[in-house]
Amino acid sequence: MTNPTAGKKAPDFTLPATGGEFRLKDAAGKHVVIYFYPRDNTPGCTREGEAFRDLHAQFKRAGAIVLGLSTDTLASHEKFKAKMGFPFELAADTAHEVADLYGVWKEKNMYGRKVMGIERSTFLVDAKGVLRAEWRKVKVEGHAEAVLAAVKAL
Repeated sequence: MTNPTAGKKAPDFTLPATGGEFRLKDAAGKHVVIYFYPRDNTPGCTREGEAFRDLHAQFKRAGAIVLGLSTDTLASHEKFKAKMGFPFELAADTAHEVADLYGVWKEKNMYGRKVMGIERSTFLVDAKGVLRAEWRKVKVEGHAEAVLAAVKAL
């Protein structure tokens, strides 16, 4: 497990995603918002996705790509994306390799049991591939707006 550092090159990765394979380095020239979320079709993750969906046109105008990422399967992502009408892609990190790379694969307490899972986190990578901002232990309310403000400030 690592923790990427703001101001340094963002760790590159390639994952299967809705719409085809996603490679971070192929996004050069655009800002990339990578939001890690625990599970498709759960209340918090649905609300977070809806917030990014509702602001998507503004992210696009600001030169940013939004990518949702969880350990769910590609088939699960396809259904979730279609159901919610997400205009952005969802990447399947089923082996949690990218979650490990970004330091968001954590031990969590679920109903008194210790389980491993994604800690809701977001990373902003600029058009040159440099990590510019990170949000960890994200609270959904107002989060997408905060990320959009950071993108516009680049």
